Formats: sequence, C-alpha cells, structure tokens
Amino acid sequence: MSDPGISVVICVYTEDRWEDILAAVDSVRAQSRPALETLLVVDHNAALLDRLAREYKESEEDAAVRVLANAGPRGLSAGRNTGIAAAHGDVIAFLDDDAVAERDWLRHFAASYADPRVMAVGGRTLPVWASGRRPVWFPEEFDWVVGCTYRGLPPGLVRVRNVLGGNASFRRTAFDAAGGFATGIGRDGDKRPLGCEETELCIRLTRAVPEAVLLIDDRAVIHHRVPSGRERFGYFRTRTYAEGLSKALVARSVGAQKGLESERRYTTRVLPAGVARGLRDAVLARPGGAGRAGAIVAGVCAAAGGYVVGSVRARRSGTAFAVAPIGGSGRD
Repeated sequence: MSDPGISVVICVYTEDRWEDILAAVDSVRAQSRPALETLLVVDHNAALLDRLAREYKESEEDAAVRVLANAGPRGLSAGRNTGIAAAHGDVIAFLDDDAVAERDWLRHFAASYADPRVMAVGGRTLPVWASGRRPVWFPEEFDWVVGCTYRGLPPGLVRVRNVLGGNASFRRTAFDAAGGFATGIGRDGDKRPLGCEETELCIRLTRAVPEAVLLIDDRAVIHHRVPSGRERFGYFRTRTYAEGLSKALVARSVGAQKGLESERRYTTRVLPAGVARGLRDAVLARPGGAGRAGAIVAGVCAAAGGYVVGSVRARRSGTAFAVAPIGGSGRD
C-alpha cells in the first residue's frame, strides 16, 4: 500500500471547544498530503451535532467533512469506534478536537505504510499552554498528563509498544484483526480523566498480529492546546491518579508483564533522571527545579495509589470494559 487513502476522525463533545474544533478541521484541510475525508463524531450532544451539521453542510455533500453521532455509549472510545466503522480509508488517523496538525502530518504517516507490516503510526504532540509558557514546576517527563509527548520517548522514527491516541493512525485491517477501542476504560466527557485505551488496543493488536510493527514518527507533529485548568497541580494529581486506575485495568486485561512493560523503564530510568535534574536546578537556583522534582515524586505516588486502588477494584469486580468488533464499514 504505497499511497493509502487516509480518513481522519476527530471526536468532539462540547460546544465550549467550538473554535478549537474548527481549527482542527482547517488543519486537516490544509495538509500537503490530502485526507480522503474528515469525520467529526459528536458524543451525545444534540446541539453540537446540529451546529456542526449546519457548519459543514456543503462539505458533507462532497464527503470532505462528515458529521456523525456517536453510535455507542458515551465516551471517547465509542466515538472513535463510530468513526472507524464509517470511514472509507485504508488508514484511519485520529486527531484531538483541541489540536492542530502541521502541514505534513498525514504525509509522514502515509510514508510508513509502504511497509505492509506496519499497523499503526503515531506522531509527536507539543503543548500550547494557555498561559503562554510551561508552568515552571511542570516536569516534561509528565507531559502525557496534558496529552502530549513526554521526555523519555525515543526521538526519530522508532518502534514502540503503543501509540498515543490523540495523534495516531492505524491500518484499517488492525481493527479487523483486534476489534476496536475498549469502552469503559477511557475518557467520558468531563468525568475523571482516565486513559490507556490506546495502550490496551495496541497490546491486543500485537497479540492478534504478532508480526505487526507499531511506530512513532516524531516528524508527524500536532500542537495540542492545554487549558489553564490543566496547568494546575490539582489537575496534575488527579490525572496521574486516574492513570494508575487505568493501568490497573490494562494489566488486569493483558497481564502486568506486557501492560507495564514500558512503564518499568520509565519509572526506573526516566523519572529518577528527572528528579536529579530538578534537584540540580534547585542547587543552581534555577526557577522551578525543586518544584519539578517534587511534582515527579508526587505524580509517581498518585499513579501508584491509583494502580493499587484500581487493582483491588478489578479483582473484586473483574474487567470493567468491553471490546466489540467494529460493525460495518464506510466502504459499504
């Protein structure tokens, strides 16, 4: 597949992000390597669905932009599954609704699919802080808290265990082999900021297709807006705790060895180095050094606490999410 058709799925849920949604769609329209189509999947919000349908009425007539209602339960995973089922492309890319893609985003994704073993390609996500600059206490090792690429991921075009969902693409046959995103594990509107749905899917995919290759290409760049509420330590603590809860569900489903494979290196190498840098900066009287070191320790403790609580809950009630096959196809 030297030049696959790429469908882009953007899941949306609130009118509060109206301008962000329009900017995300515009960034797809401006790609140097055009998308086959853009699908806006609205998560159980009738007012937003109607408003977007009016906004893109002309685009829907030529299928450039299609507006769809989430056909499954409320949440990001079901929204993505709705987009997958409706898409026409051989490759399906996902873009967050509060992010914009650089002009060559899809071109870099497409290049890797010339290798038939490649089943998924992710990119690099850079934060756009609402305050105009990174909070001095916020460690780059925890940029995943705000949905961005974090310090510790290898640079370049590299093979990985999993891609990050807000800036990722999958070959359609990946979903045929492994099913869609698991519901009940990831985000659900404004509820607790859970995650890991893409991690669970990627592990399930490589089990279903052992020869599958998953890549991150850091040339495929998007810029992700970080609202002011997510620049605060309270959100940082809540999000890291929620990550622990999610990791417990993944480990329960796929086993701790695979479910925590990447996390072991991260916690034993990347984070200690981050603490050391923070303490060194504190000694040198550089702004935020002690705060960054403290935030790393606090983040680890919160995630560990969430993992313990999540593991206990999972043992008592079993796996709390479900995987269904993707129904239908936009090609029908």
